[in-house]
Amino acid sequence: MRIKSLIILFISAVVFSGCNIFKKSDDRKPIARVNDSYLYAEDLKGLVTEGTTKEDSTLIVQNFIKEWATEQLLVDGAQINLSEEKQSNFNKLVGQYKNDLFSKAYLEALVKKNLDTTVSNEEANEYYEANKDVFKLNEELIKFRYIHVDENIIDFNTIKDRFIKFEDEDKTALDSIAIQFKSYSLNDSIWVRMSQVISKIPGVNSENKNQLLKKSNFVQLKDSLGVYLMQVNDVLLRNDTAPLEYVKPTIRQIVINKRKLELIKKLEKDITKDAIKNKEFEIYN
Repeated sequence: MRIKSLIILFISAVVFSGCNIFKKSDDRKPIARVNDSYLYAEDLKGLVTEGTTKEDSTLIVQNFIKEWATEQLLVDGAQINLSEEKQSNFNKLVGQYKNDLFSKAYLEALVKKNLDTTVSNEEANEYYEANKDVFKLNEELIKFRYIHVDENIIDFNTIKDRFIKFEDEDKTALDSIAIQFKSYSLNDSIWVRMSQVISKIPGVNSENKNQLLKKSNFVQLKDSLGVYLMQVNDVLLRNDTAPLEYVKPTIRQIVINKRKLELIKKLEKDITKDAIKNKEFEIYN
């Protein structure tokens, strides 16, 4: 890894931008002053959004200037009245905060460039098998399909029969008339949270949800909004082990975060090692 080159580029960019403080003169016209601090028109850029009335714009600018002045007066007062020890401690905190910001930004740039975010199915499965006890469900999951139709829909019995039978030709037929359904989901191969079912399907509530918590169960419900046909294929209850496909996104993030921490440690070690090798870092006895 070309750590030294990246460091040189990073420091060069900072030094170059820092050179702007060595200006021969400042011909900007200030709009306010507090002791030796000045506020310029460019400091107000973006303060007032487009479409704001002239009266509101004036008020916004005036309030900003007053707040800026109050802050500057407080800072100046603190520098006069606070003890040198306290000011020294504050300056150390400011310096540490600056160092933290720079080092964090630099490490994040290196990590972004070098981190492998690909997690294979084999790796996810290996992590899942080794940590199954961690993946316990805190709510019920079901695999099911459903159709919500008006109770007076034409050919209701045919729709119901095809929905229950659900062979390839039945799926095709139901898809072709899906525009007649109020809502539906025919993908019964994915796990869905029971709480999501209750929130999305008006006919299902906390009182009748137990009808859906039975494997291979057909349920027909009716309310003022119509008829609900539901076929449950599989069920997992609270404290059951969550299925791999359900927790795979979580596992992927865990694996990537683990890699990230390991990479950061390696980068920090390599940076220090390279600095010692190139005599950029020395410890004096």
